[in-house]
Amino acid sequence: MKLLAGNSNRTLASAIAQYLDMPLTKAQVRRFADNEVFVTIDENVRGEDVFVIQSTSYPANDNLMELLICIDALKRASGRRITAVLPYFGYARQDRKTGGRTPISAKLVANLITRAGADRVLTMDLHAGQIQGFFDIPTDNLLPSPLIANDIREQYGRESSELMIVSPDVGGVVRARALASRLGSDLAIVDKRRSGPGQSEVMNIIGDVAGRRCVLVDDIVDSAGTLVNAAKALSDQGAIEVSAYVTHGVLSEPAAERVTGSVLRELVVTDSIEAPDTVRACPKIRQVSCASLIGEAIRRISNEESVSKLFD
Repeated sequence: MKLLAGNSNRTLASAIAQYLDMPLTKAQVRRFADNEVFVTIDENVRGEDVFVIQSTSYPANDNLMELLICIDALKRASGRRITAVLPYFGYARQDRKTGGRTPISAKLVANLITRAGADRVLTMDLHAGQIQGFFDIPTDNLLPSPLIANDIREQYGRESSELMIVSPDVGGVVRARALASRLGSDLAIVDKRRSGPGQSEVMNIIGDVAGRRCVLVDDIVDSAGTLVNAAKALSDQGAIEVSAYVTHGVLSEPAAERVTGSVLRELVVTDSIEAPDTVRACPKIRQVSCASLIGEAIRRISNEESVSKLFD
C-alpha cells in the first residue's frame, strides 16, 4: 500500500500516515510559472494499492486538478489500484438542477475522477447520499457520527440528560436523527426558508427546546449564516446554550467573525478541510481530527475488510 498526498491538506495526510504507521510516498506536486500543475512520483508504485489523499476545498479548481493529475500519473506508472480519498468532496452542493439551464456539477466531477483513472473513491459525509450513484466505480461514504458522538459525550458528560440534537433544516433530519439515536437524545428541527445562495431565514422550531442544551448538526458550514440564525432562534425559544458540530468547515469570509459574535458556545468541525489562520484564531471554533476514521477505512479497504462495520 502507498499513500500519496496532494497539497490541499498535508496536515491531515500526515496524521493519516501516522495512524497507519507508514510514510507518505515521495512525490512532487508543484506549479509551473503559468500555474499549470505538474506531478512527479519519486517512488516505484508499479503493482501497488495507492491512496491519493486530497480534499477539493478552496481553491477548489486547483485542488481538483491536482487530484486528477496525480491519478493520471499513478495510472501511467502502473499502479494496481488507485483510490481517490476525498475527505471533503467539493461541488457536492451542486447535486441537482436548481433551475433552468443550470449544471449538475457533482456528476461532472464524478465523471472527471472516474475518467482520470480512479478505481474507487473514499469520501466523508457527502452533502447528498445519492452522489455515490454518480460514480460508476465503488464509492465509500464515511459517516463522522462516531467521532462527533464521542466528542459530545466528553463535553457534556453529566449534562447529557439535557441534551437535544437539532437539525438546522429539514434536509438534515436523517443525519441528526442518526446522531440522536446513537446518543439516546431527543431531536428538534429548525424550519427555515432559503431566500438565496448562502442566505436563510428561520421560520419555526419544531420541538420544545426550552431548558435544553442544543447541539446543531450539519455536514457543511460555509458562511455560517444558517447556523448563527438557527442558534439565535433556539436561544430565543429558551435553550440554555447552543453548540454546533459540522463535518466540513468551509468557513469562507466572514464566517469566523459571525461565529465569534453569535450566541453559539462553540462550533466544532473536523479537519477534513485545512483551517485558515482566521479560523484557527477564532476562540469559538475547535477542530477534531478525522485521521483515525479515514486511516482505518483505508486499512480496511487495502485488506479487503468491511468498511461499514466501522459504524455498527
